[in-house]
Amino acid sequence: MTAPVGADSSAVAPGQAMPLPGKTLSRIHPLLQGLCGLLLSCMANAAPTHALTVYGEAPRYPADFQHFDYVNPAAPKGGSLRRSAMEIGQFDHVLPYIDKGTGVSQVDGWLYAPLALRSLDEPYTVYGLIAQRLERGPEDAWLRVYLDPRARFADGKPVRAEDVRFSFDLLMGQGSLKYRTQFADVSGVTVEGPRQLRFDFKPGHGRTLPLELAGLPVLPEHDWQQRDFANGAGFDPPLGSGPYRIGRIDNGRSITFERDPNWWARDLPVARGLYNFARIRIEYFGDTEVARQVLKGGGYDYNREYSATAYTLGYNGAALDDGRLRRAHLGPAKPQIAQGFVFNLDKPPFKDRRVRQALALLWDFEWSNRQMMRNLYIRQQSLFSNTPLAARALPDAGELKLLEPLRGQVPDDVFKQVFRAPVSDGSGIVRGQQLQALALLQAAGWRPQGDRLVNAAGEPLSFTFLNGQSGLERLLLPWKRNLAQIGVELNIRNIDAAQYVNRVMARDYDMVVTGYPVTLSPGSELYTYFGSAAANDPGSNNLMVLKDPAVDHLLDGLVRASSQADMLRHAHALDRVLQWNYYWIPNYYPPGSSTVWWNRFGLPKVQAAYDEGLDTWWEISPTPLTGAQMADRQEKTP
Repeated sequence: MTAPVGADSSAVAPGQAMPLPGKTLSRIHPLLQGLCGLLLSCMANAAPTHALTVYGEAPRYPADFQHFDYVNPAAPKGGSLRRSAMEIGQFDHVLPYIDKGTGVSQVDGWLYAPLALRSLDEPYTVYGLIAQRLERGPEDAWLRVYLDPRARFADGKPVRAEDVRFSFDLLMGQGSLKYRTQFADVSGVTVEGPRQLRFDFKPGHGRTLPLELAGLPVLPEHDWQQRDFANGAGFDPPLGSGPYRIGRIDNGRSITFERDPNWWARDLPVARGLYNFARIRIEYFGDTEVARQVLKGGGYDYNREYSATAYTLGYNGAALDDGRLRRAHLGPAKPQIAQGFVFNLDKPPFKDRRVRQALALLWDFEWSNRQMMRNLYIRQQSLFSNTPLAARALPDAGELKLLEPLRGQVPDDVFKQVFRAPVSDGSGIVRGQQLQALALLQAAGWRPQGDRLVNAAGEPLSFTFLNGQSGLERLLLPWKRNLAQIGVELNIRNIDAAQYVNRVMARDYDMVVTGYPVTLSPGSELYTYFGSAAANDPGSNNLMVLKDPAVDHLLDGLVRASSQADMLRHAHALDRVLQWNYYWIPNYYPPGSSTVWWNRFGLPKVQAAYDEGLDTWWEISPTPLTGAQMADRQEKTP
């Protein structure tokens, strides 16, 4: 048990008993002494605090901090930013909190403020925003929330504990599957006063549950009585609690957020130096190449680039050369999305691990990286790449204790080898890997017949890659050639974004590319990626359609880990099982978030380590500046 963060050991908090003197305590009956010690320990554990960490470690910022290190507290307010959406295709409603269709991601955080804000220079710590103080119960049995009495919605009405309970119930009853998964271990919500409520937890819940609850967006109950939440509320701008309001909506194509100059939290330390733009416009595109060309033509300011080829080659020109257009990898310590080609494990050919391994052998990353991406990218080896959660060495005694009961249910390689994705010499000639693949396929029952491989029923080994984005074919065509040379047929089916979403939700594909968000403190969201219960749920991200009892067992252990060391052991064990089963073909990740923008913004001297930090930027010029002009402007700025 640890003392409350920032507590003065010589002081006594209001309502707490004075600690018993040591001599007096030593004369008390041992049972009473134990009860007193437990009581005092529980009291200490339950003291309200300004921040929450996963395992009770001290947060980076004390209770009296003035601003985050990664902001410029003197950043000027005003100006505008135009950026591309994080989603491909048009949005068909405003809310991002449901699984139907496409909502606007930025509503979460900009329009609706959370109870607590996650810092961008710590692995996982949240600091109170609408919640002035947060209190964890003994043994993490509950979370009590004390709302800031200054908290207001945009219409001036106070944020009440009833609004928080309403938001929780609404998300659990009508919201995305991810909320029902994340908050499944909440046993009840009790309003204890106008600005105080308590979330009670089921035994054995995950350690990240209090922090996930602290990220809950708060919706005004009085504004949602007549709105259709379950269908995303259409394009009617709802009332918010955050730093921005919704201005103009061009249905499906763009949405403009306008900074609320009277936002109640604008001067709080947790918000100082953030949300500097007066207007932010989000542009939606049905095709990433179109978005790229519009940016190059000056149609908007900022693009988060997800194509390695486009990032390295797609922006070359005079503007990039003279510095008017900037390109950088931001957030270098940010865990990168684990991208890969995933097998639909419901499809008969992919039920055999040897088939999956054989196909994985023939995707030639080294050649693609050299020919298309200037050797800029790093091969994905793990579902937790670029983090301490990745399994990079043989299992230690602690991991073996977790894995031994699963022997026979997981590949033997899990116990005796460190996984490494197949490596080529980069020449484009993969004869050695093709021979290995053929041996694996023949062992799995596939035999040559003419120029193709067939099974005992004479059916050819053929599968279709469902593709909903431009640019990906360049990575698939060399793989198609390598497979064809040993008698495996790969078909590439290109479809539009709307069709793609519908088919993915219906699990109507053989293989797709996907990305799994990675955090340093994973929690119940992992169930939606790899849990059996989510395999066929259209709202989940279990695109492997994975139903593996061993994976479920390790997921439970990871989510409910009682310490960071225990969490890491479970993460390493889970990683090994996923790696050695060849459920996916790991792709690559960049050395940071690939970002391109027109050079007219100021960035803090200390930038966020775990995020692009766009909310910390501010406008310096209404038009792009060359590198020399920007340096001169910044030199003259005090």
